Amino acid sequence: MYQVIARKYRPQTFQEVVDQEHVRATLENAITQGRIAHGYIFSGQRGTGKTTIARILARCLNCVKGPTTAPCGECASCREISGGGAVDVIEIDAASNRGINEMRELRENVRYQPARDRYKVFIVDEAHQITSEAFNALLKTIEEPPEWVVFVLCTTEAHKIPATIASRCQHFSFRSVDFDALVARMAWICGQEGIQAGPEALAVLAQAGEGSVRDSLSALDQAIACCGTHIEAAAVRGLLGAFSLDSLETVSQALASGDSRRMLEVVDQLDRNGHNLQHFSRELARYFRNLLVARISSAGGVDSARLIAASAAERERLAAAAAAFSEEDLTRYLQLSLDLFRDVQFSLQPRFHLELGLVRLVQAGRLLPIEQALADLAACSGPGAPAQTPPPAPSRAVPSPFEIDRARKAAPRPSEPGSAAAPEPMAAGDWRQRLHAALMELGMAFTADAVEASQVAEVDNELRIVTSKAYSMALRPQDLEQAIRRIAGRAMTVKVTIGETASAAPIAPAGPAAGTAPPSADASTRALENPEVKRFREVFGGEIRTIRNLKE
Repeated sequence: MYQVIARKYRPQTFQEVVDQEHVRATLENAITQGRIAHGYIFSGQRGTGKTTIARILARCLNCVKGPTTAPCGECASCREISGGGAVDVIEIDAASNRGINEMRELRENVRYQPARDRYKVFIVDEAHQITSEAFNALLKTIEEPPEWVVFVLCTTEAHKIPATIASRCQHFSFRSVDFDALVARMAWICGQEGIQAGPEALAVLAQAGEGSVRDSLSALDQAIACCGTHIEAAAVRGLLGAFSLDSLETVSQALASGDSRRMLEVVDQLDRNGHNLQHFSRELARYFRNLLVARISSAGGVDSARLIAASAAERERLAAAAAAFSEEDLTRYLQLSLDLFRDVQFSLQPRFHLELGLVRLVQAGRLLPIEQALADLAACSGPGAPAQTPPPAPSRAVPSPFEIDRARKAAPRPSEPGSAAAPEPMAAGDWRQRLHAALMELGMAFTADAVEASQVAEVDNELRIVTSKAYSMALRPQDLEQAIRRIAGRAMTVKVTIGETASAAPIAPAGPAAGTAPPSADASTRALENPEVKRFREVFGGEIRTIRNLKE
């Protein structure tokens, strides 16, 4: 009868175990020194050798030449343990024997000495499935068992083992098997079986196992049944539903060129060929992770062989593809692809979600870093920057503050610079209002606020300003003279006096909304007319909902 490869080539000695050197070395030293514990906990992901090492430990303890680190494999005890028929090595499946009654039977069985061997070994698989009551029934037995009993609890979820049990056992954590070691193990098995398999095909099988030896060997057995004695990488991918780098590189190329149409073509091709879209989204997330690792490794001069589960040729291609993106871009793509995988898993329309996710990746690649956007904003709003034409505003029934401001500026003024007629004196209210507007246009917001809270009047070609002591420092003559030239086109003497000022009426915004706006409309208008605010809205967009005057 045919025996699957995973069972046929199951390690029989510590030397044959792939990886797990920390477990192997500790157990070998314990056997050599005679320091054999009465309880062990083997934890780790599936297919990493927990039950296998438990059986090897039982052989080492019960071999006729033992206890020894190298069992002979020829005595009756070694053969029976390897075949699973030893009387004194009891393997229990805790998934189906998890209740308190089964643990009571085990506790009764512990009292009897071995029938033939030196130790009575209890190997409990999936030990985390045992109920709390059953663990409590077994607690005293594990703490002080007879001298001929050894417990080995194997589990994939060590956190579910009660602390009272874990404290009475030695805990060994099994690691996922290294990618290169797994490929080497499968290459050796293929040589024993007379199978021709290239490095790329073995790499695909190792990737399918995700660090599990048993899963990888099961995939190898399936590939042999499909392809015969000659295994090709393309056939293995088709058998396992895996995706080649060519199909995944299409996504990265579309991202580099910002081509959303090509993304939609990728999804259409996947759907037409009957590929699993959930599997593709998972492989896409893994692909971006590998690109990010390759980018970081190349920038830091680190060897990515242990960080990326791929063959040497694939790692070179990943490094070449990653060079077209920055670390920030790849980090953003990885996060978006993980979100996409989560959405596609629970979606009733996976194609729609996949299309949306891929188009969103393209749009994310067009985003600017916040530092660059702020730098561009500062450059455009600084002195000497070229004037920027604002984008056309959408049509609306109510005029925007920008339209009100443009209408006010376009209205004829009593005194235009360069006019042929002689300038006429303006009323005090006109001076304060126009001086405030000119200062705001020049970006002198603090001086404009001081003018708003002061009394302004023109007397004999002299502009007299009466203000309080709190605002006197903000009314610098050179700033006021610059604003006066902008308004009247001529120089005037400015005299600032500190005294009592009557509460000045707020300056109402010009335009259709004048006379009907609430008192807070003045602060809103000034805030929206600020050049920095205008430029910020042009770059980032958005909506300003609330404007508050901090002086109120």
